[in-house]
Amino acid sequence: MSEGDVSTQTGGGVGRYLRLLRAFARFGLLSELAFRANFLAKVIVEIVWLSLLLVFYHSVFRQTSSIEDWTQARFLCFLGCYYALEGIIETFFLENCSEFAELIRTGNLDLYLLKPIDEQFLVTCRRIEWSTLPNVLLGVGVAVTGLHQLDGWHFDLGWAALFLVLFLCGVAMAYSFLVMLMSTSVWLVRNQSLFELWWLFTTLMRYPREIFAGKLASPLGWFFSFIVPVLLVVYVPARTLLQVVQWRFVSVTFLATLLLLWLSRKLFRRALQSYRSASS
Repeated sequence: MSEGDVSTQTGGGVGRYLRLLRAFARFGLLSELAFRANFLAKVIVEIVWLSLLLVFYHSVFRQTSSIEDWTQARFLCFLGCYYALEGIIETFFLENCSEFAELIRTGNLDLYLLKPIDEQFLVTCRRIEWSTLPNVLLGVGVAVTGLHQLDGWHFDLGWAALFLVLFLCGVAMAYSFLVMLMSTSVWLVRNQSLFELWWLFTTLMRYPREIFAGKLASPLGWFFSFIVPVLLVVYVPARTLLQVVQWRFVSVTFLATLLLLWLSRKLFRRALQSYRSASS
């Protein structure tokens, strides 16, 4: 498939894609409700997992009042941002991207390439995992609890708008990482080992950048902030929510978002050019 072939299928207004997302959401919800016990089990597992995290971090902060400048209340805000962002990624993108290798192996990718819609949108957004959507609400609840415990914090519309923009940048960066890992399936077919990188990335996102302090850890913190900016995905929005901003990281986040979206799109298109259909 040539670059031109891909480009000709990207047309269509925003409304068309929103209608498709609505259809995907309706179909996904009906599929989940067909197996209600399984749906409830997955939701309960997510709640238990968050509860375990909260118990663990509560135990940590019982031994110390703060880690660097992260008090328990501030860290709850950070954890809430992480859990909400991870919930969005898992709900809309993760399962779709992880199944891309199977589409290639079975030849079912051909069916998606024949549709008159942008292939990247269709491949990465075709299924919505409703069982992880409550994670977003749980994350919001944890963040609000942390804000309520903070002294001197007050709502400000400007800070809220900046936080929302940076949170969306974090989602876009995480999505870009997934698309780039997914695209390698065209050449590797089974790229399970590369998807282990995604779990490494989510582990790094779970902690503030300040944990990478010291002679040995500082180079890692620099690498994962400015070369592979995984540490900024949650860190910068969480700092903005706390109204404590390092503008250097805000600038890097904006630039990294644009660059990663461009790189992931280019790599996906290049992967489609290298793809050989099941009939070829």
